[in-house]
Amino acid sequence: MTKKIDILAHLKSDFASGLVVFLVALPLCLGIALASGAPLFSGIISGIIGGIVVGFMSKSHISVTGPAAGLTAIVLSAITDLGAYNVFLTAVIVAGLFQLLLGFIKAGSISNYFPTNVIEGMLAGIGIIIFMKQIPHAVGYDKVTEGDTAFIEKSGSTVIETLIEGFNYINYGSIIITIVALTILIVWDKIPFLKKIKLVPAALIAVFSGIVLNEIFIRTGSSLQVSKDHLVSLPTPSSFDEFKAIFVLPDFSTSTLSNSKMWLTAATIAVVASIETLLCIEAADRMDTYKRYTDTNVELKAQGIGNLLSGLIGGLPMTSVVVRSSANANAGARTKASTIIHGFLLLISVLTIASFLNKIPLATLAAILLLIGYRLAKPSHFMHFIAKGKYQYIPFIATVLAVVFLDLLWGVGIGMLISILFVLIGNYKRAYSFRKEEYTDGDVIQIDLAQEVSFLNKAAIKSTLGAIPENSKVIINASDTVYIAHDVLDLIREFKEIKSVEENITVDLIGFKKAYDLDNSGETEKHVFLKHSKN
Repeated sequence: MTKKIDILAHLKSDFASGLVVFLVALPLCLGIALASGAPLFSGIISGIIGGIVVGFMSKSHISVTGPAAGLTAIVLSAITDLGAYNVFLTAVIVAGLFQLLLGFIKAGSISNYFPTNVIEGMLAGIGIIIFMKQIPHAVGYDKVTEGDTAFIEKSGSTVIETLIEGFNYINYGSIIITIVALTILIVWDKIPFLKKIKLVPAALIAVFSGIVLNEIFIRTGSSLQVSKDHLVSLPTPSSFDEFKAIFVLPDFSTSTLSNSKMWLTAATIAVVASIETLLCIEAADRMDTYKRYTDTNVELKAQGIGNLLSGLIGGLPMTSVVVRSSANANAGARTKASTIIHGFLLLISVLTIASFLNKIPLATLAAILLLIGYRLAKPSHFMHFIAKGKYQYIPFIATVLAVVFLDLLWGVGIGMLISILFVLIGNYKRAYSFRKEEYTDGDVIQIDLAQEVSFLNKAAIKSTLGAIPENSKVIINASDTVYIAHDVLDLIREFKEIKSVEENITVDLIGFKKAYDLDNSGETEKHVFLKHSKN
């Protein structure tokens, strides 16, 4: 039985971590909306609902929900194909209903089959891509919007090309702001008396330092000043009518509901968003210091309701997201109150302090994300899996590379395939043990079958039986075996009844069940072989 946790019991640390997540989420919500070809405010709506509604309903204490970079290509293509954003919103609502259904049929249980090395590889890959993506922002080159995680960008350039290109457009003011912010973030937790001030997180001090430094640059007329293009850009409606116009309502007309493309888009969003959510929930559970486990079926229901509400008022589809969840864990979140607080902070910021938040340099946020990226992909993670051997390391590194060069789902899929292949290879090798024992009246070949012998082991056993020389004595022992595939039983039967007769091989079958319909010689003949003393 899961222990109930009071989400208000750790409000001090949860408020601080919620503040950090809010600072990270704000530009990501805007950047993902921009990259998706959707109204800029749609990302904020998704972040608010993901934080407050999904945060409240979810059983995860670390995971943060909001608009996801992994859905940008799907959203951009769907808006174009459907012809209007309000038609797309209908697809988001239907996708939410599909996710609710997946939750009720307990589809979330598939997350239990994601191997640890693949999940860790996914996190490390995301860490690398975050780190590389933030370096241009750190030096003042903001060609690529926040939230774009693709290796090959919309411009056709790769992440590496953009990174190198960024050094041709250096803004020294941005570099100073990044260095100051990184120094604060690294040093803050190392000074004992500052570490105790949990209500004031290092990220908040770093953000304020960036704003203050840039204001000094501007007021002194310095060439170091960071221009408006390199600052956060939150929509600032000047009247209630403008604010009301931000919300786009879905189209429930007959033509939309009968549009097969809308239903296909809904199904695609539901499947991709659900898989990404389950992956991120597994990752969030691994990042949880207190090792609490999330009910993934409840999570799918919460995500479904979140997407349903988001679509109703003009928001983007959402998933559980790794970057914000990682920021939450690193900031010391204890309960899901931090996620809910981040959602309320997004809402309050839109209503009250949008103009102030628009003074935040993107370089400051780049410093926060650089540190998050490093922590997700630090070298010790790689050394940990190298030490575990090739069967752990190869799927891990394959997942890392595929996440970086392809995307999250491809990365996890490739990692899973390699892990399954290694399981099959291991199963192939571990189906039985083979040894030769020397006795006074000749050698005895002993084959001990494993607890389970499947059809996948047929080739290995066939090869072994085929290599047994003439005039041998063989014991095939199934005493510890619970299951033997019929293909393997037929192989053993043919070996005993045909090959052994033709090649004068004496075969003793031990421990085979009567139901297998084999001529089981039993313990008597076993002792005939083994009663002789060894040389």
